[in-house]
Amino acid sequence: MKSVETTNRTIFAKINMRQFFSNYILESILLLISIFIAITAPGFLTTSNLLNILKNISMQGVIAFGMTMVIIAGEIDLSVGSMVGLTGVIVALTAGKLTDAGIMPLQYSVVVGIILAFIVAAFVGFINGWLLTTFRMPSFIITLAMLNALYGAAAIISKGFPVTTLPLWYSVLGAGQIFSIPVPAIILVLVFVVVSIIMNNTKFGRAVYAVGGNAEAARLSGVDVRKVKITVMVVVQILAALGGVLVSSQVMAGSSTFGRGWELNVIAAVIIGGASLFGGIGKVWGTFIGLIFIGILVNGMTLLNINEYVQYIVKGLLILVAVLINNLQTQKRE
Repeated sequence: MKSVETTNRTIFAKINMRQFFSNYILESILLLISIFIAITAPGFLTTSNLLNILKNISMQGVIAFGMTMVIIAGEIDLSVGSMVGLTGVIVALTAGKLTDAGIMPLQYSVVVGIILAFIVAAFVGFINGWLLTTFRMPSFIITLAMLNALYGAAAIISKGFPVTTLPLWYSVLGAGQIFSIPVPAIILVLVFVVVSIIMNNTKFGRAVYAVGGNAEAARLSGVDVRKVKITVMVVVQILAALGGVLVSSQVMAGSSTFGRGWELNVIAAVIIGGASLFGGIGKVWGTFIGLIFIGILVNGMTLLNINEYVQYIVKGLLILVAVLINNLQTQKRE
């Protein structure tokens, strides 16, 4: 009798382990990779290095949380990288112009620049959402066009050169620390918490999932599909502007080249985190894990002196594996 009970317990334990690994496969792989890097790369587990990883993923990470909302809603935004560059240019140019005109001191005029950048970002997001919902144009095409338009606008108004008219206190946002914790890392966590609450505990969050899962069914259920899609497009642009503020603060300059290619890294983090490009599936927590996954992987490969081009190959393969795992898990659910 005891042997039967022991056998049953063993079977249940195996089933529970399989179920746990299936549900937390990304976290499990991340743990294994972290252990491997910790053993092979001296200095990986130091507090300064771990905080540096969090700081490095923060600027793209704040955008990734907004992109999670967009992708869950069944859309995509390729223009966020260009908004990063445009934001820095707007902030620095506005600060310089207002100061040169004698309207207000530099330390205050930069605040006006930040506010203006957020307004421009919200407007761009609204235009993307309006074109998407009014003319039913693919968000891929709309935002691809906007990517080029925003980059061109940033290059024209900055005349192709970095703009460096910024006050000293501005560097605190991108390079400062509070209790030895990088300010960008703190901002990343705050954005994560806010977006998580919105997506998991509000009517709007449930509407985003419904729209991404089946827009027509959501509409028939009383969800304002147009409003939801425009809102998520605005949110991701505002968070892209926030990322632009952080990077321009860290470098203490604004340039049209900042943020180039960020959209691909942002989308990669969301997909690795388990979101589906078809919409309706994804978690903010998953995106956070995806960001940490990429951050640890890049940091580990750097500490191990792995060739930069090899790192691109590894990241590319990682995205393919993540998509494959997501597809297999989706098929199991069905």
